[in-house]
Amino acid sequence: MNAIAGQKPALMWALRLSVIALVGLWLFPTVGLFISSFRTSDQIASSGWWKAMFPTEQNLTLRTANPDAQVQQGDAWVIEGNLFEEAGRGAKISAWGTNAREISTYGPGDTAELRRGGLLTVQADGAYRLKAAEKMSGARGPRVFVTAVVPPEFTLENYKTILISGGSTDNMARAFFNTLTVTIPATIIPILVAAFAAYALAWMEFPGRALLIAAIVGLLVVPLQLALIPLLKLHNEIGIGKSYLGVWLAHTGFGLPMAIYLLRNYMVGIPRDIIENARVDGATDFQIFTRIILPLSFPALASFAIFQFLWTWNDLLVAMVFLIDATGETTVMTKQIVELLGTRGGNWEILATSAFVSIAVPLAVFFAMQKYLVRGLLAGSVK
Repeated sequence: MNAIAGQKPALMWALRLSVIALVGLWLFPTVGLFISSFRTSDQIASSGWWKAMFPTEQNLTLRTANPDAQVQQGDAWVIEGNLFEEAGRGAKISAWGTNAREISTYGPGDTAELRRGGLLTVQADGAYRLKAAEKMSGARGPRVFVTAVVPPEFTLENYKTILISGGSTDNMARAFFNTLTVTIPATIIPILVAAFAAYALAWMEFPGRALLIAAIVGLLVVPLQLALIPLLKLHNEIGIGKSYLGVWLAHTGFGLPMAIYLLRNYMVGIPRDIIENARVDGATDFQIFTRIILPLSFPALASFAIFQFLWTWNDLLVAMVFLIDATGETTVMTKQIVELLGTRGGNWEILATSAFVSIAVPLAVFFAMQKYLVRGLLAGSVK
């Protein structure tokens, strides 16, 4: 027998290959975002992230040094240097020009006559020599348009820009901590409330329990958009509108139906003998809940915590409605990325870095707690 009875090797391989393909499709954009976050704007504009490890041909606009750097050599004034910021970066110029419409007029080692006077010679490694008969003036050196083969380059400047040196519209560090301020309480509060409610609906007898369970199931299908405006009006009337407290309560209200439903179904699966034995020994409902139910329900609690954390961290709609701030003091990361997209639509390296910083924490939380997620979702499926 080539295989165990009841198994089909071809089907198993097809299943495995399908899983690998799905995982690859999910990882493909994340890996691309990660690699792009370390690339420069010129590299992102000239080639895809999958070519990040190979040299690429780029059209660059560079400048010579300012006229302040000129020195007199005999009867001429000369400026010498390298067009690249780092002379040893290894780029090789294949063609260059002094006009944006004719960027391939000259080759390495050729000399061009500038419109403002002077002769410019550019070598393949970016070294140049600008020579003029009279002293040069102006605030900036002439532009040089080059076509060069640039080796792979990775930088941490993108992260430094958005996390440290960015201004009020670019700094993601403040938005990062604002998002943590929203997410952590908005994850803990519904867990605490839902745990008590789930225990009551699972193990306590009282009139109307079945109706409450039905109402909770019905709330799962109600779009949260229907409640945004009425809830915002209520928050404004009681004085908690446009504040962290308001957004915490909003996320708590929107997350409670799912939390109660998930935890209640898990707690119902706990053997009844454990609860009855505890009651025979004289334990109160609160003692049963804190010492027996909560420890046994940790997988379900962790499962909901992952869902709620990811939902709250990636939320934009609720934050924009309940946490509006013209000064930007309470701006969350999702809104900050939208603002970067509006003000820096061409700086893709900044957007890629900001997006990866935004997803890094949810990825870490998911991978750290995925075993509890699987256990919580499969609870009750096997007896």
